[in-house]
Amino acid sequence: MSDRNCLSIALSIVRKEGIIIKLSERQNKIIEIIQTFQPITGESIAEKIGLTRATLRPDLAVLSMCGLIDAKPKVGYFISEKKNNRFIYEKLSSIKVMDVKSMPVAVTESTSVYDCIVTLFLENVSTLFVVENDGLKGVVSRKDLLKSAMSGGDLSTIPIGVIMTRMPKIVCCTEDESILDAAEKIIENEVDCLPIVEIMPKGKLKAIGRISKTNITKVMLEISK
Repeated sequence: MSDRNCLSIALSIVRKEGIIIKLSERQNKIIEIIQTFQPITGESIAEKIGLTRATLRPDLAVLSMCGLIDAKPKVGYFISEKKNNRFIYEKLSSIKVMDVKSMPVAVTESTSVYDCIVTLFLENVSTLFVVENDGLKGVVSRKDLLKSAMSGGDLSTIPIGVIMTRMPKIVCCTEDESILDAAEKIIENEVDCLPIVEIMPKGKLKAIGRISKTNITKVMLEISK
């Protein structure tokens, strides 16, 4: 059976070596459309589904990253014929966030913007988590700190609590999610890093780790080798 026919079977559930992979309904539809009309542009795919190109961008990015589809400039998307792409997709789907997470770098709401910038560079991270009494209160990124620095003012007197992103706008993940789930959230929300959280009593979220674009890229590089 060809890879293309195998992909038709994968539209619901792919089973191989005990691994069960579920594609989202929208990802299933994207693959069906590409199989039928390939090569096809992202705009045409979006039109056939009835959504915008921007809405489909995370799904297309994840499917491309896993090697299920390929794209050529000025040509469009088509089903990948590379034999090892299915293995890569299954491998990425089987790896949990807990397997590749990094330690969180935390500050408090009262920490100054200046001290947060220093911490960011010393720890060589893209995102800081704001924590109080073990609870996740906010997230601050390099972009947030850059905006604050460009706005002027004494950065040593501005508390990070003023500029941080607060709950419920923080995008999180849990240890048992796959790195593909994390990658999709990172792409969809255009962030560099996600806090990995544990749900505490009364719904409080505790930051127990972080997963970033770098974590995911390292895994992909190892699998490719």
